[in-house]
Amino acid sequence: MKKTVALILALTMGLSLTACGGKKTAEKAPADMVYAVEAGSAGEEAAQDNGFKMNSVASQADALMEVASGTSDAAIIDLLMAGAMIGEGTSYPNLTHTDELTSEMYGVGCRKGSDLAAYINDVFAETYADGTMSKIATEYGVQDSLVEQKSNGDFAEGEDIAYIKGKGSLVVGITDFAPMDYKDDNGNWIGFDADMAKIVADKLGVQCQFVEIDWDNKIMELDSKNIDVVWNGMTLTPEVTGSMECSVAYCNNAQVIVVPAK
Repeated sequence: MKKTVALILALTMGLSLTACGGKKTAEKAPADMVYAVEAGSAGEEAAQDNGFKMNSVASQADALMEVASGTSDAAIIDLLMAGAMIGEGTSYPNLTHTDELTSEMYGVGCRKGSDLAAYINDVFAETYADGTMSKIATEYGVQDSLVEQKSNGDFAEGEDIAYIKGKGSLVVGITDFAPMDYKDDNGNWIGFDADMAKIVADKLGVQCQFVEIDWDNKIMELDSKNIDVVWNGMTLTPEVTGSMECSVAYCNNAQVIVVPAK
C-alpha cells in the first residue's frame, strides 16, 4: 500500500513539474506564430506569401528586438543581417535562424530612367576587377555572397548625374542595417553598402551624404529627390525593378526566420 501511495505521489509531482515548466511546453505551429517584419521589405512579402501573422515594424533591427523581448514569436530578416546580428558573439546571442524562405539578390535603386544606375554598374565592375570590392566585403563578412561583376561597355553621362554633380552631393537613402549600413562608435556610417557608396561619390567628385528613410516610402523619397539612391541591402523584387532604375545584382541573399535559440 505504501509503495502504491508513493508511486501516486511521484506521478502527481511529475505532472506538477510539467505544468510549472519542468518540461518544455509544446511549440507553436508556424501558422499560429506572430512574425515581426520590416514594413515594405522582402521579409514582409515572404510572410504574406506564406500566410503568416505579421507584426510590421520600422526596421529589421526592431524586428529582432521584438523577438528578443518576447512580443513576437519570430522575425523574418535578411540572411546577411542574421549573420552579423544573431548568435554567439553578437548583439543577440540567444537568437538563431532556421528556415530560408526565399533566394534573392541585392541591387541599388535610382530614379526611373536615371543614368546613375549604369554609372554604379561601371564602378562595380572596376572595383570587382581590381579587388577593392572583395576587400571591403571581407571586412564586413559578406565576401561569400558577392556576385561576379562584368564590364558593361561605354558609359554616357546624362541628366541625373549632372544634377548630382551640380549640387555637389550624392544623397544615399538607408536604414540601420548591419553589415550593410550602420554607425561606428564615432557615429559615422560604415558597412559594405556605405563604403561602396562612398567610392561612387568620390569618383563623381561629390560628397556622400547618408539619410535614414522610412523603408516603406523609399520609392517616394527617390521620386521627390529627397535622396538620389537607395543603397541598403535592397532586394530586387518586381515592385522595386518596376519602380526604380536598378543596378545589376551585387550580393546574394535570402529571407530567414529568426527564433529564440533552444
